[in-house]
Amino acid sequence: MTRLDGNALAGRLADLMGWDATASEVRCTHCGMRGLLATAVVYISAMGAVVRCRSCDAVLLTLVDASDGRSWMGMPGLTALELRRG
Repeated sequence: MTRLDGNALAGRLADLMGWDATASEVRCTHCGMRGLLATAVVYISAMGAVVRCRSCDAVLLTLVDASDGRSWMGMPGLTALELRRG
């Protein structure tokens, strides 16, 4: 599995959320680290993507796309995700 940064999900998250979530600040539930989602560590496989904290390696976010157009996103390791209004 290839280790990437959060920017690898920029297009996919923009498709799902309608804005560039990689430019948003996040806070890790496990260690409290704060930073842009773009700086997190991303692992992508055929099953989907797992986003991990760059500080403690905890799972921040998971993203799975089904072939029928459905998607699932979990955010088990985030205490906060900054939302920007246009």
